[in-house]
Amino acid sequence: MSRFPVSDHCDGERFFNPHAVTGRSFVDVLKWMRTRERTAWPSTIPLPTRYDPPPTTVAPGRVAITFIGHSTFLVRTASLAFITDPVFTTHAGPFGRLGPSRVRPPAIPPASLPPVDLVLVSHNHYDHLQPTSLRRFANRASFATTLGLAGKVPNAQELDWWQSVNVKGAEITCVPAQHFSARTPWDRNRTLWCGFVVSVDGVTIYFAGDTGYTPQFVEIGPRCGPIDVALLPIGAYEPRWFMQPMHMNPEDAVRAHLDISPRLSVGMHFGTFQLTDEGIDEPLRALERARAAAGVATQAFRVLDVGETLIAGA
Repeated sequence: MSRFPVSDHCDGERFFNPHAVTGRSFVDVLKWMRTRERTAWPSTIPLPTRYDPPPTTVAPGRVAITFIGHSTFLVRTASLAFITDPVFTTHAGPFGRLGPSRVRPPAIPPASLPPVDLVLVSHNHYDHLQPTSLRRFANRASFATTLGLAGKVPNAQELDWWQSVNVKGAEITCVPAQHFSARTPWDRNRTLWCGFVVSVDGVTIYFAGDTGYTPQFVEIGPRCGPIDVALLPIGAYEPRWFMQPMHMNPEDAVRAHLDISPRLSVGMHFGTFQLTDEGIDEPLRALERARAAAGVATQAFRVLDVGETLIAGA
């Protein structure tokens, strides 16, 4: 018997992307390692001190979004607090102690977080899934993740693309992303990757997870919207010959924004771990150019400072 349902993105044992290559080969990785031109990053950047703590309450129809760093956001609605891909470790690698080091500390230390009702885990890469970070929420929170990850994510509700579940009054829909999965050389694409759409208290928030540009973006808005806030990755994209299928650059992210048609997009997945070759601030400059070229207003696709909170909605 197959381990997973056979579908347009799964053969029963492994997952794949319907619209792109599944990943780069080992030869491609060696070529990148041999030819890469990595821009130097600072070793550490202190947190800004000018931001107030996130609000403890918001009105129905409103949402408060606090950027903790990388792909980790604290999101609060009138009745629910949830967190996306929580990673609080010093490194984005095994045990949270190996791999790329963190140059910006988390904006909110785990001990200072408010009670969290829901944790979203989009896929199994180390910069998105750290068991030590997840365990901090295991006693109270519910967890939503993708097929195959229940062994890594505590008390998890596993979802396939387009499946929905109701958790504490919130409708959570697992939506497609274009990426891959692996934590070792032997488990490539044995678990699924995704984004999530959360609808609760009169607001709808889309968290894209980690993704390259995919034609499936045009489905997400009509099927799950209207979307109030979209959290879209804008970093870890150079060199393009290697990264393009799996990581959007800012130009791709603006294209995705136009496909999804949210009221507001917020950039993520940049400026925390040096995963690829672009400079630490290049995603911000490239996003400014991409917005201008596409005629997208600055207030329609924003970037938050680490620790900054945005309140959006009606």
